[in-house]
Amino acid sequence: MDSRPLGSTGFDVSEVGLGTWEIGAEWGDVPEDVGRDAVRAALDAGVTFLDTADVYGDGRSERLIQDVLEERTDDPIVATKAGRRLDPHDAERYTHENIERFVDRSRENLGVDSLDLLQLHCPPTDAYYQPETFDALADLRSAGKLDHYGVSVERVEEALKAIEYPGVETVQLIFNPFRQRPAERFLDAAARENVGVIVRVPLASGLLTGAIDADASFPENDHRNFNRDGDAFDVGETFAGVPLEAGAAAADALSEHVPERLTMAQFALRWILDFDAVSTVIPGSTNPEHIRSNVAAADADPLSHEAHGAARDVYEQHVAQHVHHRW
Repeated sequence: MDSRPLGSTGFDVSEVGLGTWEIGAEWGDVPEDVGRDAVRAALDAGVTFLDTADVYGDGRSERLIQDVLEERTDDPIVATKAGRRLDPHDAERYTHENIERFVDRSRENLGVDSLDLLQLHCPPTDAYYQPETFDALADLRSAGKLDHYGVSVERVEEALKAIEYPGVETVQLIFNPFRQRPAERFLDAAARENVGVIVRVPLASGLLTGAIDADASFPENDHRNFNRDGDAFDVGETFAGVPLEAGAAAADALSEHVPERLTMAQFALRWILDFDAVSTVIPGSTNPEHIRSNVAAADADPLSHEAHGAARDVYEQHVAQHVHHRW
């Protein structure tokens, strides 16, 4: 699998990484051994970038990553996120003291002296207008507790504001055929500023696998059940913010344009990777076969102009009205 530079960090990372929300929490019941096997499968397939967060199972995904890395010689880049442990989750609580506390806990969970990459975890918009928050990140880097820092955002405008701070080297955001606004508003700016772009929710919580229909049901402890209206966190994280019925219809329409050589999930991942500003895309899965299939998308040929045009048409017809001006 080819690698791409992660902005100005000096890291080269696999085009397809692994997101580990699923092995932490809120995707139904996932035994710890299944979570470890998912990480192993990703590393075996050539993944060199793992993304996690301190709230994924209250640190569970961080600890499972450490378990696997302790038994192997692999040395992937491990990015984690901090901030969502704040309760209430208010911008003014993104202080040096609180961030350092979270960083220290993640360092312990991951068994490292310094975090490869620490990302603020979708803070409230006002946090991006607090220079002291970003000063805290710079201070923690100077103290040797993290090597690089960036942000994970909900909205394009938050990403644009974040990269005004010179120390911000990466931005993680949602981008896929059902969330196309970053291509219009952010990717060029990221490339211009040499900011790494990490793409999460690339398969729209499964909609872009083609395996979910409008009547799908999910376990009680799966966010696709309890967060469809944003009751637990930003609704944009569930099905990329697209109502299930509209998303299923869009997936059906898009499936007609998927080449025979690709699965629908591979089509979506390849669509993302066709944008040069993207550093890595981080689909999550606990199924080793799916992980290997996701990785294979990196080796597929770029999509045709016709396929990209079809994806745009499906987006404008089925999806844009629900998401385009919200995120």
